[in-house]
Amino acid sequence: MLRPTGALDRLDEVAAWLAEWQRTDRPAVEHPVATVFFGDHGVAADGVSAYPAAVTKTMLEAARAGVATVSAMTASLGADLHLVDVGVGAPTGNIRIEPALTPERFEACFAAGQEVVRSAAGDLLVLGEMGIGNTTAAAALCACLFDSPVAGWVGPGTGLDREGLAHKRRVVSQAVERVGPATPLQALRELGGTEFAALAGATLEARRRSIPVLLDGFVVTAAVMPLELARPGALEHCWPAHMSPEPGHRLLIEFLGRPPLLDLGMRLGEASGALTALGIVKLAAASVVEVATFDEWGVD
Repeated sequence: MLRPTGALDRLDEVAAWLAEWQRTDRPAVEHPVATVFFGDHGVAADGVSAYPAAVTKTMLEAARAGVATVSAMTASLGADLHLVDVGVGAPTGNIRIEPALTPERFEACFAAGQEVVRSAAGDLLVLGEMGIGNTTAAAALCACLFDSPVAGWVGPGTGLDREGLAHKRRVVSQAVERVGPATPLQALRELGGTEFAALAGATLEARRRSIPVLLDGFVVTAAVMPLELARPGALEHCWPAHMSPEPGHRLLIEFLGRPPLLDLGMRLGEASGALTALGIVKLAAASVVEVATFDEWGVD
């Protein structure tokens, strides 16, 4: 390339990843698809969020009306947007005292995620979520998956104060103690949510179709982590788009061993971090496909 050796190593790494999963030597992002799953959580009734559970429905309505952050971002980037309601108005079980999902509901949500990917052709998939209370579910899921102290996984989510954070830790601890040891997919059903199951299904289907995936923040990464723990390497087609301020997200990214593309202190969800990083992926591809080499330009 017409640049010094090592000048854009990180971008070249992203381009190589994109080329591998698109199965081409000319990677490009021409038809990105953003999919955001929405679902309500029973544990929100325990006061684990700074916002009421009704906000999930409000945000779904705003996105459908084209006035949410994800709407503005996808319109600006020229990405297709799919908003998928997998549980708004029908909250999961309260994970503190009962399973989040029955086996039947888990399978239905997982299948819904798969179907979205089957029906929405694209050359890169951006995954996001929205669900009040879902950082509590994510923290509980990760603490169970990794059999590690709850405190390292629990963050302020939508902006809890010190007292609220302490309460959230207690709720997560009770949820993890209720479940005890579990397989990765059992933990996902017991402690995740409708959008968690759908995200896992979408990610698995993208792998089957060799579609590269940009993962948004803590909740998205937590939701797909059971796939990696069940079968190491299952998330090789995924790249963490950004680093969330949630402490658990850093731990998950370190486990995956793939550096995030951005670290801007974002904590919104809605695929906003992944959409922000989408421009970097597009530029990475252009920087290897559209740039001449020294040999091609006649430079010895």
